[in-house]
Amino acid sequence: MSKPVLVGLALGLIFMSSFTGQCYGQLEVGFYKGKCGGKDVEAIVGSVIATKIKDDPTIVAALLRLQFHDCFVRGCDASILLDGSNSEKTAPINLHLRGFDIIDAAKAAVEAVCPGVVSCADIIVMATRDSVAKSKGVRYDVQTGRRDGFISLAQNTVDIPTPNISVSDSIKAFDKKGLGFVDMVYLLGAHTVGVAHCSTFIDRLYNFKNTGKPDPSMNDELLTKLRSTCPQNATVDNIANLDQNPRTSIIVDNSYYYQILKHRGVLQIDQELVYDLRTVLVVLGATLELDFNIRFPHAMVNLGKVQVLTGTEGEIRKSCPAVNNPTAMAI
Repeated sequence: MSKPVLVGLALGLIFMSSFTGQCYGQLEVGFYKGKCGGKDVEAIVGSVIATKIKDDPTIVAALLRLQFHDCFVRGCDASILLDGSNSEKTAPINLHLRGFDIIDAAKAAVEAVCPGVVSCADIIVMATRDSVAKSKGVRYDVQTGRRDGFISLAQNTVDIPTPNISVSDSIKAFDKKGLGFVDMVYLLGAHTVGVAHCSTFIDRLYNFKNTGKPDPSMNDELLTKLRSTCPQNATVDNIANLDQNPRTSIIVDNSYYYQILKHRGVLQIDQELVYDLRTVLVVLGATLELDFNIRFPHAMVNLGKVQVLTGTEGEIRKSCPAVNNPTAMAI
């Protein structure tokens, strides 16, 4: 089957799978309009992000990952921000998360002009959106109106897919959150920015699936490069760019999909997307810039709808690392 035909099929699947219409409580675009006097809280968050990203362009990857790890555990309720001896922050899969200070800074800026109104959960979503836009990605509208949760437990992070998960198991994990396989492929497209630690893919370099050999699907040039970065018996957990195109590794674009089609995916789940008929069709569609610029924001919006708390179900935290009433917090 020719690539144009595959791309056509991919686009058909995308349009059938992406507009299924999902109920998301009381969220709405512009939820805070008129709730903070004449203050535009989204602009305030955007100003904080604009300042931070000038100093550190890598925060886009940090915030994308932060939102994903928050929404995949009990939904988008800012539970990832809570401190505690057994909170989500302490789970092994979250130990390399960054961006907490950025969310705190945005929260403080909003609280200074509009105290007790804007949730930390909404600030995560707004800040992530703004970092994408500042990294040459498409700016998209986000629904707001989430409330913050009270519970943060390390053991709940088992819902977060690991880098070596199979495509089928990954599809099941996303399905549990109300996200289809099309959303999954585009959310994995966030790997167009950011890095991975050697420990998350070193088995692919030396002992793939206990064969004593590297993953045969990996590009030979990439294998040599990554082995140099990640020696077999290294005592330091080095990092490698997820997007192996050095010109675009801090830009939110569709380069990731070209890389995995060339067998230059760093993580196992990324590379295996091209070997599953369901996902490779979406990957091929995503190589079209217009398609990516529409579907990636759509997937991010869908992620932000997962198991949200609205109305009286949660609270508006005064400080993102702690609930207002400590006796209500389970950590």
